[in-house]
Amino acid sequence: MVEKDVVFSGKVRHLGIFDFKEFYRFCYMWFVDKEYWITEKNYTEKITPRGKEIEIEWVAMRKISDYFRFYIKSNWRIIGMKEVEVEKDGKKETLDKGDVEIRVQTILEKDYEHRWEGNAFYKFLRTMYDRYLIRGRIDDYESRIFGEVEEFLAQAKAFLALEGKH
Repeated sequence: MVEKDVVFSGKVRHLGIFDFKEFYRFCYMWFVDKEYWITEKNYTEKITPRGKEIEIEWVAMRKISDYFRFYIKSNWRIIGMKEVEVEKDGKKETLDKGDVEIRVQTILEKDYEHRWEGNAFYKFLRTMYDRYLIRGRIDDYESRIFGEVEEFLAQAKAFLALEGKH
């Protein structure tokens, strides 16, 4: 069985004006640039009297070695999204307005290829391997994935803050 260690959970929230299509593309490209393989598990869109409600679930994975993999799950929820017309650099532009929240959970997966699953003795060896032989490497990988997701959240927050200034 894959051993999953939750390293970090966080979120970014923005209430105001933003460009949904650009923000979506920005976030997607951030993961692609970091060499993550991204899967959109869910995309639902509902029209309500308050505006559009959008829910998105992404799973991003990056192989680190035959034993380790970074796994990032992000859940988007956008409530009350409506198109608004704003003036940007003297030109009228159509953007979106609403409540955006992205929750991110970061996981370090160990033995994701199930190589240590053969029997109880292999599982025991894996436990000893993780706990005593490669503890420093595990700490290093946890620190790296934590830093990457912190950067993602900071970049997403900055993007939304810049887009919202009109």
